[in-house]
Amino acid sequence: MNQILDAILAPDSRAEDFAALPLPDSYRAVTVHKDEADMFAGLATREKDPRKSLHIDEVPVPELGPGEALVAVMASSVNYNSVWTSIFEPVSTFAFLERYGKLSPLGKRHDLPYHVIGSDLAGVVLRTGPGVNAWRPGDEVVAHCLSVELESADGHNDTMLDPEQRIWGFETNFGGLAEIALVKSNQLMPKPRHLSWEEAAAPGLVNSTAYRQLVSRNGAGMKQGDNVLIWGASGGLGSYATQFALAGGANPICVVSSEQKAEICRRMGAEAVIDRSAEGYRFWKDEHEQDPREWKRFGKRIRELTGGEDVDIVFEHPGRETFGASVYVTRKGGTIVTCASTSGYNHQYDNRYLWMSLKRIVGSHFANYREAWEANRLIAKGKIHPTLSKTYTLAETGQAAHDVHRNVHQGKVGVLCLAPEEGMGVRDEEMRARHIEAINRFRNV
Repeated sequence: MNQILDAILAPDSRAEDFAALPLPDSYRAVTVHKDEADMFAGLATREKDPRKSLHIDEVPVPELGPGEALVAVMASSVNYNSVWTSIFEPVSTFAFLERYGKLSPLGKRHDLPYHVIGSDLAGVVLRTGPGVNAWRPGDEVVAHCLSVELESADGHNDTMLDPEQRIWGFETNFGGLAEIALVKSNQLMPKPRHLSWEEAAAPGLVNSTAYRQLVSRNGAGMKQGDNVLIWGASGGLGSYATQFALAGGANPICVVSSEQKAEICRRMGAEAVIDRSAEGYRFWKDEHEQDPREWKRFGKRIRELTGGEDVDIVFEHPGRETFGASVYVTRKGGTIVTCASTSGYNHQYDNRYLWMSLKRIVGSHFANYREAWEANRLIAKGKIHPTLSKTYTLAETGQAAHDVHRNVHQGKVGVLCLAPEEGMGVRDEEMRARHIEAINRFRNV
């Protein structure tokens, strides 16, 4: 690995130099173990500790197949799917790997007693398999996490509809929280030149997810002037949704859980901010019954911030805890667009407020190839910025996942893989200087 790192750090390395580098037999990776899938049985979700289930293992370099690439990972990041994997919820990810293993001989590589996790990376291409023409060794890249086979017509209009659509590093093996990752070459995109490795790795999954969910016609199709309610507006997903709303001429109403997080939203440019903890919203009376009076109080507060208007779009991802309120406060004919369910998957709402007011619920999951590319292009152009708040070492990934699980983080948390320190990999210092305040916005809280 030292030879690979030396080549990456050398200013004059060429594609031929990377192609000539010998690949190591093994590399360090963050894993979960199949024989520990029941280790948290009987514990409440909040009591499950990723620090106990995530391991740093030396694992073999996987075989490279057609249309694939091996990437030296300089940095990665922790997403909520890393937390789900680490606590084996809602199911063990080994079920995904077993299913993938039955698809083909190449799929069989993924069905192992360990799972290398992680759905983001920034790094350098080491090798490409047969049929790869767009990328070559030495290219500096980021990767989006959509892995598809595209052998069915169902996915050719929208790759997210492919029957064999998977999230890399969650439903596949050989993910990005490692020194080397295996990806399909069509996951690769150019690394934004003004960002460091850890900054470039941070947006991937959440930026693309927020783009499809909020901007794309496959999601809410946000337009200028829309009032957009954004739950967790300073978090991994919400921080990008807030930026997209502001950049697209919409009016974000940012919901956060502390004054510190409210201040982050204001720094991004949001004016309408609700600190739900300070204002004491309790949408559930108890475990079984919601409180419509709190929905109404919440709706009234929103109208105070919008000049009397209800929201056109709700950017939903908490799920069970907030969904009833989200349906209620959406304007007549408005849209609730939902991905994930970090507070629970069983959503409950009063259907009278949906059906009689002609509202829509739209399900959204990651992004197709084009959406991921467009989202990364906005990062590269400096229109949308990373929301990196803290960086951990690869050995500290368990702690990073624990912090995300307990929601004590802001924005995104990064992980240094091969990069020996923060701040490396910047190629366009002039552009970086123009955007440095926004790049560091989440670090300086």
